[in-house]
Amino acid sequence: MHHISAAPGDEETAGRFTAVGPGVSAALLAEVEPLLGYALPDGASPRPTAPELRSLPQAFTYAVLSDGSRVVGRTAPARGDGTAPVRFHTHAVHLPPGVPLPGDRLPVEAWRSPHWAATTPVGGAQPDPLAMVPQGPAPVREGLDDFAVSRGPWLAAVLADLRRASEEKAPAAGGGPVVLVERQSADVARWLGLAAVTLPRESVERLTFTTYTRAPGSSPLRVVGAPPEDAAAAREAGLRVHVCADRPPVDAGDDPWARTAARVWRSRAPELFQEARELPGDPFAAGPLAVTALCSGVALGPDERAAAAGWAAERPYALDAKRIGQLVEALTSPGIDDRTGSEFDAVGRLFGALDGRCPASVTAPLAAMLVTEAVRGGNGSLELPRRDAFTGPDGEAIAEALGPEILAELESGAGGRRPVARTVQLLRVAKLLGVNGTESLPGVVAGLAPALLAEADGTEGTPASAPAPPAEADASAQAPAFAPALLELLDEQFDVRTALLGALDRIAPDDPAAVARFLERVALPFTGTQALPHLRMCAEAPRAMTTLGRDRAAIWHRVLRAAGLSPFAEPLVLRTAVGLVWEDRAPTVEEARLLLEAATSDAHRAAGTWARLVDAALGAPADGPAGDRGGAGGTDTTADAADATALAHDLLRAFPQEIGGRERAALQLLELCRDLRSGAPEPGWTDQVRTLRDQAAPLEPALRERAFTALAERLLAPDRPGAELYAFVRSDDTDLIAAYDRAARTEPTRARLRTHPAYAADCFTNWTAHPHAGTAWTTTTAALLEEVLRPSVRGMTAEAVAEVEETVGRTGSSGRANAFRDWNRSRGLGRLGRRIAGRVRRG
Repeated sequence: MHHISAAPGDEETAGRFTAVGPGVSAALLAEVEPLLGYALPDGASPRPTAPELRSLPQAFTYAVLSDGSRVVGRTAPARGDGTAPVRFHTHAVHLPPGVPLPGDRLPVEAWRSPHWAATTPVGGAQPDPLAMVPQGPAPVREGLDDFAVSRGPWLAAVLADLRRASEEKAPAAGGGPVVLVERQSADVARWLGLAAVTLPRESVERLTFTTYTRAPGSSPLRVVGAPPEDAAAAREAGLRVHVCADRPPVDAGDDPWARTAARVWRSRAPELFQEARELPGDPFAAGPLAVTALCSGVALGPDERAAAAGWAAERPYALDAKRIGQLVEALTSPGIDDRTGSEFDAVGRLFGALDGRCPASVTAPLAAMLVTEAVRGGNGSLELPRRDAFTGPDGEAIAEALGPEILAELESGAGGRRPVARTVQLLRVAKLLGVNGTESLPGVVAGLAPALLAEADGTEGTPASAPAPPAEADASAQAPAFAPALLELLDEQFDVRTALLGALDRIAPDDPAAVARFLERVALPFTGTQALPHLRMCAEAPRAMTTLGRDRAAIWHRVLRAAGLSPFAEPLVLRTAVGLVWEDRAPTVEEARLLLEAATSDAHRAAGTWARLVDAALGAPADGPAGDRGGAGGTDTTADAADATALAHDLLRAFPQEIGGRERAALQLLELCRDLRSGAPEPGWTDQVRTLRDQAAPLEPALRERAFTALAERLLAPDRPGAELYAFVRSDDTDLIAAYDRAARTEPTRARLRTHPAYAADCFTNWTAHPHAGTAWTTTTAALLEEVLRPSVRGMTAEAVAEVEETVGRTGSSGRANAFRDWNRSRGLGRLGRRIAGRVRRG
């Protein structure tokens, strides 16, 4: 096919086909013609000179048509007639579906064919530009090495996009073509030549292209070349644009295959692409190409080296002995100083795949590299080689070089804050290299044990106080990252296991809950002959909680049995058991009495658990209402309160030297409550309650309520000493008087007032006998007379009221009897107060 496009500025003249070979239908011509349009670059002369005409860009195009046929053609400016000084002539070849290029060549190989016509032929047979392409790779590769080196900064990014554009369902089909911006259209063709060598054949055949267009956004092709003036518009259209005629890009992209391919081109070794395609695996995986490059001496980056090592680790059978040796030599080269953690991990997997498959002399450099990185690089995730990976002088040299460094770090960090993974790695490498660290082991283990608990508590997991997860749950999901290496260490080194388990057992009494949480996540092997009572208790606690539920007493007994030691022989098991079952909570009074009876005071004193017993006594609930105490109406709350007072009494006598300060005063106040209930306190108990309350500040609310209630009820008792009531009234203690008011309003007091005239007379006398007391007392008693005593007296019979009046007169005076009579008849509290005050003054 030959086609002439319209001349620049000639809007009346349309392009036309000037010659068409047989077999090309009109429909195909209509589909091909839009692909052949040509527009001059900006600044081009409409009447160019011969040199200017030759310098104009040429559009070399390869397209796939809708029926599966293909077209390859070249559009070049040509000299026109007088009315049109420039015409754009296209010479194209149509290939029916399934018909390959002559010699099974690739389309891009025809761009240098000398038989592309610049004018429409007139008669006679014309040479086929595709059939006349020289055989062999030289024509297409000529000059590509130099071009690739000159485009080094853009290579990786462009090759990555060309690879994506060549996919069977190319992203370019939906988002437009990849745009290569070059000043010369021939350089775009060279980019396509690089792709033809780099990509597999099937990918290259899908890569439709044109080396020059002024409208990249509307092109149906996958790759287009464009002049620099069209780059900005292409970017605005959302296309992938590579301006290869501008400043180099900063980032080469994140495609390891493309970066490896770029390094191969810069090393002028394009023959490696075909070698890599002969290896198994994804053709666009970085591994095969990176392995081929490394074995040929091409220097690669850390990601590419990691890809090579990872690929070889998965397919150790794919390489012969020679290539394995070359790969190992390249990976362990002493000149490399940019290795990364992912590269070391890949090398570790490669060593594991080759170990035992290859002679030790081949894998020894890998082993040495891994061990050196484990010590000097701090990579705790590496899989260490076996001890027999180092043989002869190589092993001695590594041990001599790294041994002092290992010991120095272990000794300097003993008891410090070194991460667990680092300590475990150093201990394993020391054993691997035969480094003697016996002297430093106690200090190392002393620092490692608490570090294990601290780091494990930073992971997700179930607290020790909660039920353990079901047996089928994946416990490894809760394990800290260092757990596998730690378990391997304990399995490898008996001395470390013995020392570490002993250290954990010693610190367990101080924080048993943390140890229990740790043992849930890491199944330490302590089933041997070591006693380890505290570790066994910590391991048993979650299981006991799961089976026994909320019965803390039963859990405590079971955990204590797991220790295998009596609290009398090893008091610290008390501390561990209490910490596991109650953690930071105080036991109930009943549980505290169980603990106190389970061991002697000396055992509790040595274990420090006496403080938990004190907390239980001081944290007991307040007494129930007075009417709820005793008989069938008794409540658990009242029973706990009564037990708390007895517990306080026992604690003060069992730990006289240990309990002091605020806690001692609070327990004495609790003990005084018992004496007030029994009716036999020592004289002066009103002032003693106030004194102990102040000494025990801040007082627990429940204990405060219990003490005030006991005092108030004792002062309301018929047999209370008058001196105590007088001291109470004169104290004008607002809180105590408020408790007295609450106690006087309870139903038991009201019932006694209604049924015992002598008690009613006594209360009238007491509530009217101190008119000059403080405001709190006078206000409270005035309210009690009106709101408590008056309803009770009005509910009495006349005989009972007379008895009250007679008792008031007998125990007081005639004036007070008259005062009662007036009070009983009156309805105004203010009038009553004035009368009482007057009679008292006259009396």
